[in-house]
Amino acid sequence: MPARGKFITFEGLDGSGKSTQVEKLARSLRAHGLSVTITREPGGTSAGNKIRELLLHSATSGLSPLTEMALMFASRAQHVHEIILPALADGRIVLCDRFTDSTEAYQGGGRKLGTKPVLQMHEILCGNLQPDLTIMLDNEVAFSVERARRRNRTHKSPRSEKGSGKDENRFEQENRAFFGRVRHAYLAIAAREPQRVHVVNARGTPSETHAVIMELVRKKLKV
Repeated sequence: MPARGKFITFEGLDGSGKSTQVEKLARSLRAHGLSVTITREPGGTSAGNKIRELLLHSATSGLSPLTEMALMFASRAQHVHEIILPALADGRIVLCDRFTDSTEAYQGGGRKLGTKPVLQMHEILCGNLQPDLTIMLDNEVAFSVERARRRNRTHKSPRSEKGSGKDENRFEQENRAFFGRVRHAYLAIAAREPQRVHVVNARGTPSETHAVIMELVRKKLKV
């Protein structure tokens, strides 16, 4: 039986560069001969991707904060069962773009539900699964949100070369105060769990940020 794999999550505001850094880390780890699974939340499974579309589409309105949180955890519970735990049992390194810290930041902080219900749901539905390492990409709220909005406009436009017609803009329509609460909640998580969560300044170039992340991964996980 292979040794249990490692679970690394990436957190931060939309537009902070998480997807880029997940891909860069995966390439570096694979170059060292390691088996890597890349996944994301909400989503990661067929059921999760349907929930993702419901949660993120700008036409979805009227969801209560509790409904939003429940849908996030419905996607996550299936994701843990179907993708994350099997990959870890197979000895793979799992790189996940968002996990429960996102729910604590966005629904707990942004939607003002607080930390307690999020952690209770995580324990009940996800068996309190904890990442071995969480990389929290921190950037200016205004910069991250504008970058995310530009990206989503590009994806939404079918005339664009990158245009997929995909609409994932619901959260980016929130105001600056909402994202300020999200960032504050993220930093509070990092202060509470400094052994697991490492805040990385994402204001540099993607290559500079990647170098910092690689050093963290080498030190923390001995890879």
